Amino acid sequence: MRLVLALTLPLLAAALPWGSLQSAAVKGKLMCNGKPASDVKVKLYDVDTFDPDDLMAEGVSSSDGTFKLSGSEKESTKIDPKLNVYHKCNYNGMCLKKISIVIPKDFISEGEHPDKVFDIGEINLAGAFSGQTTDCLN
Repeated sequence: MRLVLALTLPLLAAALPWGSLQSAAVKGKLMCNGKPASDVKVKLYDVDTFDPDDLMAEGVSSSDGTFKLSGSEKESTKIDPKLNVYHKCNYNGMCLKKISIVIPKDFISEGEHPDKVFDIGEINLAGAFSGQTTDCLN
């Protein structure tokens, strides 16, 4: 019985309407072998431990490889934002390569609109990245 409570209470707490609205924003430039990587899928998530991650924003990089995402989420604790980049640079597989980048805590703002934007700079997707995976369901 205690195990059932221990597993269900966090899920119930996450579903309740309390908490504070928090936001984050991220921008950057994506390159592939020295050329802008356009139409690369980017998604901003709030990482959750006991339930599926919350999608805060999504988009694609522009023709010059740049992107900017901003999103918000209501949580009873601090949000844990991360950026997922899904690409096929130097990859011919059926799925997409996925790179995840954690957004630092000092780029989390209270309210719907973030005060600061985390700039990941320019990333060459042709490189090898720690923790890079393949994602077919993005």
